[in-house]
Amino acid sequence: MTTVTTDPLVGRLVDGRYEVVSRIARGGMATVYLANDRRLDRRVAVKIMHPHLAEGTSGADFVARFRREARAAARLTHPGLVAVYDQGLDGDTSYLTMEYVAGSNLRRVLLTEGTLPLGQALDLLADMLDALAAAHRAGLVHRDVKPENVLIDTDGRVKLTDFGLARAVNEVTSTTTGTLLGTVAYLSPELISTGTCDARSDVYSLGVLAYEMLLGTVPHVGSAPIQVAFQHVNNDVPAPSQSAPWIPAEIDDLVCALTARDPADRPVDAGAALSLVRRARAGLSPADLGRRATPPAADGRVIATAGTASGSDGLVPTASLTALSAQDREAAGLTEPLSVGHLTPPTTRPGPAPRPRPVPARRRRGTRAVVWTLVVLAVLAAGGGGAAWWFTSGPGAFTTVPPDLTGVPQAEAESDLEAIELGHSVEGRYDDDVPAGEVVATVPAAGEAVRKDGDVRLVVSQGVRMLTVPGDLVGSTQVVATTALEGADIVVAEPRATADDAVPAGEVMAVSDGDGESLEAGAEIPHDTAVVLTVSSGPAPVVVPQVTGSEKGDAVAALEDEGLVVDVTEEHSEDVAAGRVISQDPGQGTDAHRTDPVTIVISLGPPLVEVPDTYGQNVRSAEKALKDAGFEVEVRHPQGISPLNIVYAQDPPGGDDETAPKGSTIVINVF
Repeated sequence: MTTVTTDPLVGRLVDGRYEVVSRIARGGMATVYLANDRRLDRRVAVKIMHPHLAEGTSGADFVARFRREARAAARLTHPGLVAVYDQGLDGDTSYLTMEYVAGSNLRRVLLTEGTLPLGQALDLLADMLDALAAAHRAGLVHRDVKPENVLIDTDGRVKLTDFGLARAVNEVTSTTTGTLLGTVAYLSPELISTGTCDARSDVYSLGVLAYEMLLGTVPHVGSAPIQVAFQHVNNDVPAPSQSAPWIPAEIDDLVCALTARDPADRPVDAGAALSLVRRARAGLSPADLGRRATPPAADGRVIATAGTASGSDGLVPTASLTALSAQDREAAGLTEPLSVGHLTPPTTRPGPAPRPRPVPARRRRGTRAVVWTLVVLAVLAAGGGGAAWWFTSGPGAFTTVPPDLTGVPQAEAESDLEAIELGHSVEGRYDDDVPAGEVVATVPAAGEAVRKDGDVRLVVSQGVRMLTVPGDLVGSTQVVATTALEGADIVVAEPRATADDAVPAGEVMAVSDGDGESLEAGAEIPHDTAVVLTVSSGPAPVVVPQVTGSEKGDAVAALEDEGLVVDVTEEHSEDVAAGRVISQDPGQGTDAHRTDPVTIVISLGPPLVEVPDTYGQNVRSAEKALKDAGFEVEVRHPQGISPLNIVYAQDPPGGDDETAPKGSTIVINVF
């Protein structure tokens, strides 16, 4: 990876946190640097917007687009998408920080390899679609899928980056700034012609990328971006087998489906396209997957990719399409200025009228006519005999496909065909009924005609298609687990909800098949097996029972029997006997869930108050003092009634911080 050490930002500390180490790449909107995050002590990629883009009347639009990249990408979480960590403003410098991916990108791989083996191309395409499907599920389109934005780390993992052109789908209507955003070689027809796009536009771009990985060139090329744009709108992407005849029909069908000019004919999003890729790959033999096309020889053609229109981003401004000379516009097949939403069909300039061919003079000599007549008769006679031989005994003769080729092992069917000197080819196909290795069908079918020097295609069973249960399902959310299973082409049945006091609601507790058999991560299951997720519904619902007035022990037991967590507090009460429940919260009949807390207040009985000391007081004064303090008074005359009526004893005694329950009885002895 080339770095530039003379960049003035190298060595600078951005926003007091990111120490710029070196420059990684420079694009039309921003420059990307390798930096150290001093706060978290990790390497990051810092993307800094070019200062001049923030100037002038259009500067706000560029700043908004740059910041939109951070917001769009930060919403996405997927191992195949480059993570965005932070966004900020350092003075006049807008920046964002992203995950640093050490490795290369798909453009460098294609420049080095030229073409990729079919199996590797399909694997890369599947990884890209899997990552892009996460964006589409979040309602985002990328709008700039190209080899430069497909990173491949040192472990071979694929990561999509640069959602700088992405915008929420419900915001995407048309290009209002007069600029088409995206790299022209990969733009979808609708984005070029109308400025509108959705998830299917990304699917088209990946279809072009698949074509390029297989054949080493994009399907539409030209010496100027306008020529490439015109071809996207008016010409179908050719089948790859036109350039490499060995490419199977399944791949032709796949590429043509992804790059259909009408968006309605494409898969609705990356997830649907991923299913097509997996289905196409499943039907290919290992020999086909290992083959690769010969890289195209240099022919002087200019492919309009990155950097052909406006800077290294490869963007195609409308102005660059309209500001063409009349000669250039006519050479590109345009008779009207090109604007967003308008591509004019090509017109053909009339050339000079063709010269009439000279009519040869008649040969009038009769002898020559006789000679030619005899020659023609001889040729016809010989031809008739040759034709008879060709269609009866020669290569043009036909035979019939033997009837006993299906249901037998592949080797036996091949031997039967060799015995009657018929060639054969083999196509693998999953089959739920025919054992692996046996012939499912033949093309042509049994009893149908086939040339004696022809081939019979043997469709050989690969057995029941088995799928692998993904890992890390238990403990994930239902949404994450369902997405992982569907991504593996596994049918997901209705989830089974189970209440659990410990597992949060929505978390997967177990994975099983329809018969209730547990499925471990990595287990192989038939393709038609429906997987059942046992999902926690959280603690079970309960109704809070009535415990007010109950003894403390009985109340706690009743609440805990319902799975509720009891919180006990105590307070004095003049009305509720000690040890009984004064109140509860929530009250009787309230809807709750197991493990919910319920607070009960236990009575400590009446409050303790200080007992007045009435010793030596007149009985009336003593009674009043005690009653004012909240006590009942019992007067006794152990020594008989005396006219003095003086208190000489008290139980319990008063004074010295002596206390007794409010409302209790104080006995005073009087003489």
